[in-house]
Amino acid sequence: MEITVETTALTGETVATVYERGLARLVHHEIDHLDGLLYTTRMRTGVAPIPVENYRQTGRDWIHDGA
Repeated sequence: MEITVETTALTGETVATVYERGLARLVHHEIDHLDGLLYTTRMRTGVAPIPVENYRQTGRDWIHDGA
């Protein structure tokens, strides 16, 4: 539940930023988009996305089952 992202500042120096928990998941999701990947690319075979109207975790910490 942690990601370290290295970027290059306008000065040319490399900067490493660590993101944790829900923010790490969000940043990783956006990096996937930069790499041309969609959420469904990472889903297990045979698993359907959860319909938005059934998603009830908005506003709470992410629950991660370790899978």
